[in-house]
Amino acid sequence: MEYRKLGRSGLKVSSIALGTDNFANPTPEAEVTRMIDVALDAGINLFDSSDMYAGGECESIIGRALKRNGRRNEVVVATKVHYPTGPGPNDSGNSRQHIMSACEASLKRLQVDHIDLYQLHRPSPEIPVDETLGALTDLVRQGKVRYIGCSTHPAWKVMEALMTSEIRGLERFVSEQPPYNLLDRRIENELVPLCEEYGVGLIPWSPMAMGILAGRYADAEATPDDSRATLRGGIYAERVTARGIEVGNRFVELARLNDISPAQLAILWVKAQRGITAPLIGPKSVEQLEHLLPIAEMRLSDELRTACDALNPPGTAAADFHNSAPWMLTTIA
Repeated sequence: MEYRKLGRSGLKVSSIALGTDNFANPTPEAEVTRMIDVALDAGINLFDSSDMYAGGECESIIGRALKRNGRRNEVVVATKVHYPTGPGPNDSGNSRQHIMSACEASLKRLQVDHIDLYQLHRPSPEIPVDETLGALTDLVRQGKVRYIGCSTHPAWKVMEALMTSEIRGLERFVSEQPPYNLLDRRIENELVPLCEEYGVGLIPWSPMAMGILAGRYADAEATPDDSRATLRGGIYAERVTARGIEVGNRFVELARLNDISPAQLAILWVKAQRGITAPLIGPKSVEQLEHLLPIAEMRLSDELRTACDALNPPGTAAADFHNSAPWMLTTIA
């Protein structure tokens, strides 16, 4: 397994990370427990969760699994805060009140004394960034959090946070977790150069474009019964576009011509891009996980890189994976 520094921190993480959004929704706990052991045996040490995945049950399953196998010290436990955890007016967002209470709840569910990487799941533009960073800094100083990061933030919000940290002597983001795949390459325009310049690691989500790049969708109007587009609908269904499927089908052909599975090539492509620390893989089963593990040792050839660029050029989008970000005004038909 290759290990890369996370931003300009001293933390080293595996070049592919285990995303856990499928834990308990739909993957049952017994299968998740096996997946965690297989991932650890393969050298994956970054596990990314959120307090909103499966209503918190995802964190609980991770906690029970690490308690059972006694391997907590091998894992960089990452989780996120922002989305509602209750019905009250202070049960969501990036306020001091919500961050402090949500962190305590995540620590209990994960059964750990500290979270290695605590991330803001989305921005809260109505809340001053110094309040948010102040709360995160206090958690670090209390020993409850080791590093902080963010997810699906625009480049200017990341820069604002870095500047505020510098001016006020507050903890600094070591990572950003954006949507990124061959179908939505918009982070290459501003976010990637920013993160390279200022030492912020990138941990992209949805590198397989929700399976579009693996050939899962033949028709935007008739999605598979077990797909996220069907099971969850809403923003997930909106990401499946005719243009995206067209590019995805050509991508599948390209992968097969080069004797690599489309799923492997999709993640390998992200892993090999500028500024990327580790793409998040989100398998639903041990079988899927084992199929993706060889990516850690693969390298993307210049010829394949050029061929992928021809399918969807740098900085462009054929599907909208920023559609869960209220700040993104651009839509993709």
